[in-house]
Amino acid sequence: MTDTSGRTLDFTARPAALRRRHAAEARFRMAGRLAILLAFGFLVLMLGAIAHTGTGALKQTQIRLQVALPADAPASTDPAKADFGGLLKQALRARFPEVSGRKDKRRLYRLLSIGAEERLREAMLEAPAPGAQERVLTLWLPASDEVDLLVKHDQPGRLGEQEQRWVAQLRESGEIRVAFNRGFFLNGDSREPELAGIASALAGTAWTLAVCFALSFPIGILGAIYLEEFARKGRWSSFIEVNINNLAAVPSIVFGLLGLAVFLNLFGLPRSSPLVGGMVLALMTLPTIIIASRAALRAVPPAIREAALGIGATRVQTVFHHVVPLALPGMLTGTIVGMARALGETAPLLMIGMVAFIVDIPGSILEPATALPVQIFLWADSPERAFLEKTSAAIIVLITFLVFMNLIAILMRMKFRKRF
Repeated sequence: MTDTSGRTLDFTARPAALRRRHAAEARFRMAGRLAILLAFGFLVLMLGAIAHTGTGALKQTQIRLQVALPADAPASTDPAKADFGGLLKQALRARFPEVSGRKDKRRLYRLLSIGAEERLREAMLEAPAPGAQERVLTLWLPASDEVDLLVKHDQPGRLGEQEQRWVAQLRESGEIRVAFNRGFFLNGDSREPELAGIASALAGTAWTLAVCFALSFPIGILGAIYLEEFARKGRWSSFIEVNINNLAAVPSIVFGLLGLAVFLNLFGLPRSSPLVGGMVLALMTLPTIIIASRAALRAVPPAIREAALGIGATRVQTVFHHVVPLALPGMLTGTIVGMARALGETAPLLMIGMVAFIVDIPGSILEPATALPVQIFLWADSPERAFLEKTSAAIIVLITFLVFMNLIAILMRMKFRKRF
């Protein structure tokens, strides 16, 4: 075979070099596959370890007790005045009549969680009106965190041999069970691991992200449209672009310091509120949204703009009727990336006081609240062994929340791509 210059081309002249090239290409493909498998294996290992530890928080150990309510006691007629702790202690002494010493009784009382008193109060309110005879309520009451670890993981912890024998007796008689822990999703934070939940953290996260999205999305999208489509190219626009790129790389704690100095100290906004947290996170996500939105606008073919202008459309009509709809999937991607980063941030929220111990579920953006990443940080720093399960379970919820946000972004991108 000859080329245009008349020289003969021999493709079999150097078979060894060709084999080396093919071998190098095969090794490169194999290295790529191994890298992907290694990364996937580490991901599965990490998620598996977290899930294995966190599933324990979804189960709660409960002890069945028969609580006697005398008909002539004030507790039977007015639960608000009842001595719930005394009734539970009496029920425990009736179940273990051989316990007599004061120290042994204190150990016996520690088998139950302090949440058992609230459960007894609810049962008394739901019980029918008292009669002339005493009532006996058979209740499943939450056990303490030490008993919970012993039953679920066979770890005695600080329980002595006597407490372990009591738990063994309850197991043999079927008076201990492991049930689904609804309180993990319905309760707020607590000093007691068996009572702690993520309801207040979830509500605070939802309010904070709502404020962040309401501020960052319109400002970021409109800012990107102006800089890319309407702003004159000059020193001023170049200065703004350089600063936006620099802000995208600023550590998140710097934005927390800014919120502390401006929003709290200067403007006097409520401390630990989702309003301030959302404003700080909006400042942090704005550069990401602007950069991604500008890239999406820049990816729209110039022919779209030229065709719209050629048929008489104004500059504003061209941008908002033709360019922005085509760039919207990329804009949504940038927004979701920024919101996902905001979802996992802890440092800026710590700086504005959202690290406070919050039990009540916030009802508005002005009430004190905490966020799920901050709740994970607080539980991870707790010395109680049972909080490790709570931490892992909260991480699972956070990852699920993140996957759900990405799924929404994918569905919205597909919808707008089909439409336009």
